[in-house]
Formats: sequence, structure tokens, C-alpha cells
Amino acid sequence: MPNKHIGEEIAKARENANLSQRQLAKLIGISNAELSKIESGEREVPNPRILRKMSKHIDLNYYEMLHIIGLGAKGTPLNPFIENYYKNLKGDELDNAWMMAKSSIKNNEEIIESINNQLQADKKMNQEKLDNLLDTMQDLAYQNETNKMILDILDENKFKEAKKNAKNKDLFK
Repeated sequence: MPNKHIGEEIAKARENANLSQRQLAKLIGISNAELSKIESGEREVPNPRILRKMSKHIDLNYYEMLHIIGLGAKGTPLNPFIENYYKNLKGDELDNAWMMAKSSIKNNEEIIESINNQLQADKKMNQEKLDNLLDTMQDLAYQNETNKMILDILDENKFKEAKKNAKNKDLFK
């Protein structure tokens, strides 16, 4: 379990948003008692769907909340495990990881564009479908942000590898 306590963070953010427990509970569709359990720490790992709804009303990032409860990797900055993994890739593994990250960004951008087109075409979409599409876009944008950070690491790693290979061929001496 990470050092932070999600309930304390939620309570602080809720108070900063000038919302009572009752108000926030009503906004996200849970009971006041359930929100009280989350904030007190009795409910250590709240349902991620509740956290997503909550993040829209208080100043806490959904992905940060997932990280706090141990269900997600922190997106920015990359957590040390992810960073070290990509910094240590070499050769074909490095090239493959670069191509995968680049391809993932392209695919996510295409899906985001498709969702945007769907949102513009269907002005009478029900709220649940709209929320699901917006959440999907948010998830894809988060993935792209992470993949762009990974690409930066991989680009640096590729440069170091190229420089090392060039030194071995007496080009940089």
C-alpha cells in the first residue's frame, strides 16, 4: 500500500472544492455513508468507477488516485520501474519498444479522432454513452502522454547506443 491515504487526499480535495460529503456523494451517486467510509480509511480501496466520477468534481487526478490505492502506475513522471526498464533496453528490444510506443500513439490518436467524429455526429447521445466515450478519450490521452515520455527515454537510449557503437568504430575519438 502506498504511503498516502486516499481517504485523506479525497477529504482535503473535497474541502478545497467547497463541497460537503453529502454534496459530493450526491454528485457521484453514492451514499453519504459510503463516502464517509472512503474518507475515514475504512474503505481502503474504493471502486475505480467511483474514483473516476469523483475526479470530475474535486481536484484529484483519476490516475493519481489509482496510483495511491495501488491499482495504477503513476503517469507523470514515469515511475522508477518503468523508467529503468526502458532505459536498459538495447538492440532489437529497444527498436521494438520504440516501434510499439510510436504505433500505440498513432492508434490512440485515430481512436480519439473517431470518437470525436461520433460525438459531433450524434448530438442526442444518452449521458451514459457520452460519459463512456469521454472517459475512453481521457484514458487514451493518458496512454499517449505516457508513451511520449517512454519515447523520450527510448530516443535518448538510441542516441547513447549509436554513440557507443560509433566510438567502437573510432568515429568519435
